Amino acid sequence: MKINILSLLFLASCISLQSQTNRYTISFENAVHHEAEITASFPQLNPGVLSVRMGRSSPGRYALHEFAKNVYNFKATDSKGKPLEIHRPNPYQWDVSGHDGEVKISYTLFANRGDGTYAQIDETHAHLNIPATFMYVGNLEDRKIEVDFRVREDLNWKVATQMPRVMGNIYTAPNLQYFMDSPTEISNYGLRQFTVDNNGQRQIIEFVLHHNGTESELDTYFEQVKKVVLAEKDVFGELPNYDYGTYTFLACYIPNASGDGMEHRNSTILTDREGLAEGGMKNNIGTVAHEFFHCWNVERIRPQALEPFNFAEANMSGELWFAEGFTSYYTNFILCRAGIITPEEYVEGLTGTFNYVWNSPARQFFNPIEMSYQAPFVDAATSVDPVNRDNTFISYYSYGSVLGLALDLSLRQNKLNLDDYMKLVWQTYGKKEVPYTLSDLRETLVQYAGKEFGNHFFDQYIHNSEMPNYEELFNSVGIVLKRAKDKPYFGASVNINQFGAGLVQRNTTIGSPAYTAGLEYGDVITAINNIPLTSNQNFGELIAQFKVGESVQVAYTRFGIPKTTTVVLSADPSYTIELMEKGGGKVSKQVLKNRKAWLKLE
Repeated sequence: MKINILSLLFLASCISLQSQTNRYTISFENAVHHEAEITASFPQLNPGVLSVRMGRSSPGRYALHEFAKNVYNFKATDSKGKPLEIHRPNPYQWDVSGHDGEVKISYTLFANRGDGTYAQIDETHAHLNIPATFMYVGNLEDRKIEVDFRVREDLNWKVATQMPRVMGNIYTAPNLQYFMDSPTEISNYGLRQFTVDNNGQRQIIEFVLHHNGTESELDTYFEQVKKVVLAEKDVFGELPNYDYGTYTFLACYIPNASGDGMEHRNSTILTDREGLAEGGMKNNIGTVAHEFFHCWNVERIRPQALEPFNFAEANMSGELWFAEGFTSYYTNFILCRAGIITPEEYVEGLTGTFNYVWNSPARQFFNPIEMSYQAPFVDAATSVDPVNRDNTFISYYSYGSVLGLALDLSLRQNKLNLDDYMKLVWQTYGKKEVPYTLSDLRETLVQYAGKEFGNHFFDQYIHNSEMPNYEELFNSVGIVLKRAKDKPYFGASVNINQFGAGLVQRNTTIGSPAYTAGLEYGDVITAINNIPLTSNQNFGELIAQFKVGESVQVAYTRFGIPKTTTVVLSADPSYTIELMEKGGGKVSKQVLKNRKAWLKLE
């Protein structure tokens, strides 16, 4: 057979590329004790030390998690099986020297937290977040990766992941970034799919569910998932072009999981302890809506600060009020548009988030950008020392959510809307996969809504911490803010236990009556106006007996020492939010038309 030079060169190129593929295997013989055995081979290495690392952070999470703490029994050999010298320069790195151009490693992983950050291995499933599972070599990040998932056939396990399948249970990723962004669920799961015509291109949406429920429950839930997908597609006018034509929801609703949701490029993790029949049908669909919205906003409409994602450090972005916050605004908004919750449920559901942001003293310390900078300290981060976040931090999810609401309603007063602004950001940055900066968001709003409008929004509400006129904005769509000015407010969260001790459960709020009176977290209130508290009494009901402006004498102990103080009750600053007609108000035809356009009601 005659082989020409070009054929030989092509064959040599294919062999070279194959030899530069990093390969992993993972098996689960000891799943009952939450262990996996993992091997990896790194061929065609340059001479010198090979640094193998375990990740410290994970895509979609911004804090450090130190995954190396769950790794042990680490070994390294060369291509012939010769043991190699191993040095540990830090807690999350293994330096391997003396190799012959190839290093093979093996280690044991302990994993027992099923959520969007960690991994969980037991006889119900292998729930794998990749940075929490697999070691990596940073300077080989452009290499192709293959993983052989050696499933427990005795447990009827199957593999689900956004990585494309090579053959059998071997899956591949084009590079390290894609690999680390590809969570994998291995279990006896159920699967539902539907196809969406996306500008003439076929896109598959698949929903993988590991649960203890019935096929009928999965069918019912999947119908809601489809409604969410199509309602969010309508916001942007199209789906993203998923890299392999498929988007995969990886859901685990099982008793041994932990509640979470985590977005990825072509998939998302959804976990909760509740099954669909136990409340999960209602309680988890919001997470579906939130995480799917991320396949546009944060995965492709991506802050420049997160590119590339650094697995060895905390990742900080000042745009999370937009990436997470605006996504949070759309979460329940989409459920309402899709008919999964009623307009009344949606509107009244705004109350908790609105009060949290509106009444927080934290705005005097940080604007939304600076709140976003706090993510490495709060995004599932852990610390043992007390913090004062009750007074100094507002979640960028919540802060951005109420600002997204205000921007939408403000735009609508000018015959514009947030959907079209998001479309413009998508077309300008997300669809082209050009990372954006804060100034890019500002300039796009100026382009869409005009210089005066765009600059005002960013100057007043993003770079500063002012609040929009929500009363006026709500009135434009027939919603009212109500405040019970005759309801007394104490200003501390107090729980009275079975011994009649009223424990102050968190830091008192700056400026509140309790704060002004000197009460603090950990104080134990024993009496009000010389009347001792009684077992399991409701402290809120006790305070409600008094009037706004009234002074009450508070007896308490601090570090075991008896003390007294005077608390002057103020008016409760909390608002309720409801449809105007619920309280007997009349809604004009124009306002009702505005509401229908906003919520996309027929």
